[in-house]
Amino acid sequence: MMNARKQWVKSVAAVALAVAPVAGMVAGAVPAMAQSSDPAAGSVDALNNGLIGIMKAGKAAGQSGRAQRLAPVIDRVFDIPLMTRLSVGPSWNTIAPKDQSALVAGFRNLTIAQFAHNFDDYSGEKFTIAPQVDTRGNDKLVRTTLVIPNHAPEQINYRLRQNGGQWKVIDVYFRNSMSQLATRQADFAGSLAKGGAPALIDHLNKLAASPQ
Repeated sequence: MMNARKQWVKSVAAVALAVAPVAGMVAGAVPAMAQSSDPAAGSVDALNNGLIGIMKAGKAAGQSGRAQRLAPVIDRVFDIPLMTRLSVGPSWNTIAPKDQSALVAGFRNLTIAQFAHNFDDYSGEKFTIAPQVDTRGNDKLVRTTLVIPNHAPEQINYRLRQNGGQWKVIDVYFRNSMSQLATRQADFAGSLAKGGAPALIDHLNKLAASPQ
């Protein structure tokens, strides 16, 4: 519902304010520009279309139905393995391959579950993509706006990096500079400190089972 989506953005933003945001994609030198036909924008457009699709499926589809519909979109648009590794941080290389695979699976399930939970009905919302895409080194920044009828719009921006010839999301920024990656890093660090990879795997699975 609309209130849930606004609360989701606000809750992520609030946590991100408490950590060091990854703001390099938003501030700094004047970026190179590309038109919205840029392939990175095409990846974000595919995500937006997928979100509108599950919103229209709504509560009748249920959490599991929306998640099932959205999963192929997330797999296509997000670089889940890289996002997991970046969220875990330097200790990633010390984690056993079996646990690395479990962490990637948990991160994927959490990403899908949160989107399916928060985009659960449709009341005329739409996404717009800024006509210019910023290029910063090897990455690109695509700016989007979630337009909510009778409410203030919410800005959600995506950092993408090329992988296998396709531009994939590696971070999400709320209100320009609040990095989801930084939020994940802060959250994951606590579980890793308490019980290493097994504790973080359990934490991810619990979050995916009860998304907010």
